[in-house]
Amino acid sequence: MQLLFLRNATFLLEWDNKKILVDPMLGPKGSMDPVANTANPVRNPTADITLSDIALQTMLQDLDAVIVTHTHRDHWDAAAQQMIPKDTTIICQPEDADKITAAGFTNVLPVVDSMKWQHFSIHRTGGQHGTGEIGKLMAPVSGFVIADGKQRLYIAGDTIWCDEVKEALDTYKPNHTVVNSGAARFLQGDPITMTANDVLEVINHPANTNVIAVHMEAINHCPLTREDLAVAVAVAGKECNIPDPGDWIILN
Repeated sequence: MQLLFLRNATFLLEWDNKKILVDPMLGPKGSMDPVANTANPVRNPTADITLSDIALQTMLQDLDAVIVTHTHRDHWDAAAQQMIPKDTTIICQPEDADKITAAGFTNVLPVVDSMKWQHFSIHRTGGQHGTGEIGKLMAPVSGFVIADGKQRLYIAGDTIWCDEVKEALDTYKPNHTVVNSGAARFLQGDPITMTANDVLEVINHPANTNVIAVHMEAINHCPLTREDLAVAVAVAGKECNIPDPGDWIILN
């Protein structure tokens, strides 16, 4: 199993000869308005994808599936909806199935609890995309656990450290876990994605999962940088994969 980290929460997963793209945000740097009511009003994305246009198009034509954890535009942007072939298998939460179908996709597979796809088991998990009223407004969001009988990968999605994440770690005991960090926030309220302390909670959990932290330095309301997170993890005496865009990570 290996993954190519592209940007934000977008990565290509290659596993057992299958290619799965997760949370595609494919538009060029600066192609979207800023997230409103935030401290850094610059256009999104704030970073480019490192692939060339030709390499990106080739990758999209060769996909076996796309996983969309939720349809906020930094996980499923207009460019992705235009560029991904409409007959591609799209795996999503049930609440987003009609929206994705309405965009012209003809093979949409909503996961209620669990399903079999190819030789994988896919399980949907919960999360909290913030606290209080903001968390309610940002819902629903999902994570997904993918298993092949040998390894289990947990894609936590846009969530803070919460009971739903603990339950997923306790239930599935994933070998590897991808968390969305960046401590994204608005001018009011608490962070809506994982802070450095949240990431450390996942690292310290008894499931002893290998943590890969993404969702940093690509969207204007994410103040936590990769360097900030790396320092916090080092100070705590822990380890975490914090890839740069374009990095391949081998997951054994």
